[in-house]
Amino acid sequence: MTELATKPAPAIKHDLLARLTGALGDRETVAKICADFGELYTVFLPDILQSETGLVMEVAYAGHDSGMMSDLIADLGDNVVLADMQLRNWCPHFVLACGNSFVITLMENLLGALPETIEDPIHRPLSRIELDLSSTVFDKIANVLRSGVNAPGGFEPMIDKPHNAEDRPKPEADYVDQFAATIKMRIELGTVSSEFYLVVPQKALLKSVVTVPKSKNQMSRNKKEWAEQIAEQVRRSQVTLQAKIRLQTLTLNTISRLAAGDVIAFHDKGEVMVDVSANGKEMYRCEFGRAGEHYTVRVKDNISSEDEILKHLMG
Repeated sequence: MTELATKPAPAIKHDLLARLTGALGDRETVAKICADFGELYTVFLPDILQSETGLVMEVAYAGHDSGMMSDLIADLGDNVVLADMQLRNWCPHFVLACGNSFVITLMENLLGALPETIEDPIHRPLSRIELDLSSTVFDKIANVLRSGVNAPGGFEPMIDKPHNAEDRPKPEADYVDQFAATIKMRIELGTVSSEFYLVVPQKALLKSVVTVPKSKNQMSRNKKEWAEQIAEQVRRSQVTLQAKIRLQTLTLNTISRLAAGDVIAFHDKGEVMVDVSANGKEMYRCEFGRAGEHYTVRVKDNISSEDEILKHLMG
């Protein structure tokens, strides 16, 4: 008897399978839907941001990119803040990103700087307080999306904690990449121009029907209330304190000869005073002491007022 050799059926190409299962669209269809999102944000977002902050901003569609989701996120670069999101009955996972320069500029405006005096910020990661503010910005962007897409049930978007690009975790070992599109939006505040982005899997994008809502029933807050919210975020944030103790004065000759085991005395006799600061701002004069196994400081005097401390930490 002759054994019949069986060959495995050739695997379907990834892009072909994606097209057959509705996870990859043609160029024209993707471009049309991305432009619809662009119109939604161009019409709807500036009014919301102005009503909430009192600041005039301009928003415009800046095109789109297509590719694998991991590549599109990497292409955003390192000067962005990102947040992973989901909206039930629309998309189980998509990504919002915003240029750091917009968040930094918004913070400066809310702290009282004149828009025309603010220049393009240097490229740097956002501070903890700025990340808190970006969470509020993402909430507004996400709610505009929610109001304009066909997501039955009226569920709220779920937003993970924003993070700097350099802190984005690597995908899990079993992560399956997918085709996606990046919707790019330009946003201008004063003289500073930046961008925000939606990176959405095409499987969700192709099923989207985008409409511009007729009613803008949004809770409106003024600039003062935003500043108060930021101040409250500062109060809840963890801040690293530094303690500085003045030591006995020594000559350079003595200092150059110090070796392991040598002892330098404190400058103060009796109560040893300590200057406590955060981010370079002196806050308290304290007394050095000990409680059980821990060395401690006891606050004796406030160097800065509460308002001065909050303004410094927010800046």
